Amino acid sequence: MLLLTIETSCDETAVAVVRDGREILSNLIISQIDTHARFGGVVPELASRQHLQAICPLVDAALEEAAVTLDQIEGIAVTRGPGLIGALLVGVSYAKALAFARQIPLVGVHHIEGHVLAVQLEQQVPYPYLALAVSGGHSHLFRIDGIGRYRLLGRTIDDAAGEAFDKVAKMLGLPYPGGPVIDRLAKLGDASGVRFPRPMLKKPNFDFSFSGMKTSVLTYIESQCGQLNEQKIANIAASFQEAVVDVLLQKTLRAARDEGLTRIVVAGGVACNSGLRQGFQAAGGTEAVDVYFPSPLLCSDNAAMLAVAADDYLARGARSSADLNAVSNWPLVEAGRHFGRDECVISQ
Repeated sequence: MLLLTIETSCDETAVAVVRDGREILSNLIISQIDTHARFGGVVPELASRQHLQAICPLVDAALEEAAVTLDQIEGIAVTRGPGLIGALLVGVSYAKALAFARQIPLVGVHHIEGHVLAVQLEQQVPYPYLALAVSGGHSHLFRIDGIGRYRLLGRTIDDAAGEAFDKVAKMLGLPYPGGPVIDRLAKLGDASGVRFPRPMLKKPNFDFSFSGMKTSVLTYIESQCGQLNEQKIANIAASFQEAVVDVLLQKTLRAARDEGLTRIVVAGGVACNSGLRQGFQAAGGTEAVDVYFPSPLLCSDNAAMLAVAADDYLARGARSSADLNAVSNWPLVEAGRHFGRDECVISQ
């Protein structure tokens, strides 16, 4: 099945053309970083307007790069949620209108579902596996038993890891987005000078918490009375990154052991972090687990990642109805139920 997929959940407008849920023919992204950088974070209204301006020409460009026409498209997939409601509505409205005008089957896909399955676009990872979805808005652990068969094991009770990276970068006077900057500086820093806490690391559950870690960083910065030089900033970045990676790594490995799983997929924007990748790759050799990362493009918010689930749903006859709407908060457990098919229901 030849799919056109659309992602507008936050501040990237993304469109892809994918064949059979695996072969990427095009995967284009227009970033809004320059628009939001001066505000130190995403401004929802501006994000929506940028999506409106970008989506039509981006669809045309994705079709052209894939060397296909709309007449050849057999299905359309769009991110229904979660995300910024205004941004989501741009993608959902466009997808619904196009599907109606062309009489093409439409399916709404969960944003996190796309992330935890994105690795299947590059390599066949056998089910079941444990998935750590970690990004600016999400820090979740799922057991993945197949497409549409997910069980939530743990999640952040406050801030997501990616948000914590951006907020700490802002505290240090670093540019937005802060995650890549923290990662770069951490390589130049010494984490031994200050140790930040590892919240909930000893708790028996698999939930995360990063708000206290941010507070600890802020308290330390204030204790320096404005005497932060480049090396001290790099040291803080290294110590903070080490703490975040330690929590994510240890909780994920413990969840894998408890579930009896020997495969781990790390997905989402924070999966690009070099410290996180190195930590998991090293653990893979000592813990007897296979660790998989999507390539950096597929870790970011992109449209191709929607095709893995969408191709499967559409092939089974599942469809989103004409009243499909965007939802800002949408538990993954609910993601399959709007298809009205038992086999598409995602269990918890």
